[in-house]
Amino acid sequence: MSASVTVPKYQIRGLTLSGFADMAQFVDYLNQQGELKKGTLVAINAEKVLTAEANPAIYQLLTEAEYNYADGISIVRSIRKKYPQAKVSRIAGADLWEALMERAGREGTPVFLVGGRPEILAQTADKLCKQWNVNIVGSQDGFFTSGERDALFARIKASGARLVTVAMGSPRQEILMQACKAVYPDALYMGVGGTYDVFTGQVKRAPKIWQNMGLEWLYRLILQPSRLKRQFSLLKYLNYHWRGDL
Repeated sequence: MSASVTVPKYQIRGLTLSGFADMAQFVDYLNQQGELKKGTLVAINAEKVLTAEANPAIYQLLTEAEYNYADGISIVRSIRKKYPQAKVSRIAGADLWEALMERAGREGTPVFLVGGRPEILAQTADKLCKQWNVNIVGSQDGFFTSGERDALFARIKASGARLVTVAMGSPRQEILMQACKAVYPDALYMGVGGTYDVFTGQVKRAPKIWQNMGLEWLYRLILQPSRLKRQFSLLKYLNYHWRGDL
């Protein structure tokens, strides 16, 4: 993909999303001519849209992110409903992270890992090195205080990382990435939620058939019934979708 290609943009509830036909297209777009783009990657799902509507600070943060992409199947369906000609697919954040890590290993991209429990972070770094020869230039688990944040940003800057992935849950990870980018803008930042847990086998993802049917959310709900309240809150978004209020 050449650098001159324009990526389609779609508006859903006031948020701008980049649309990609598939994972390979997205990864190629982010890696052009041996150079990784700079900015912030944010996975958008229905829950995040509703959070942004309820919190102006989060809404502002998401509007400033360079690469919002459709992680949730409901967002993909909304884009297709609002823009019938759109060629856009769901890109799961966990899958995108792995694809970027594999590419980083091939190209020697320096990577900094943030978030997760200490033991999971160590396992993640070890597996990345062994599986794809990823150049890990630094890491920090998720257990640090607000007073230690500036020191972390200084470490990330000093490391020369070009890809920084943050596993702290939303919106904490997006808030941290925005603050770090202001100090060190020369990297691509990606919020990855519980991806380190999945990558190291601590958490099991839905089987591929569930993922392909857009039912990964249901699989997680079956395994974690405590998520039911969160799912009920998404009825508001479902109402938006069916009314076409997108």
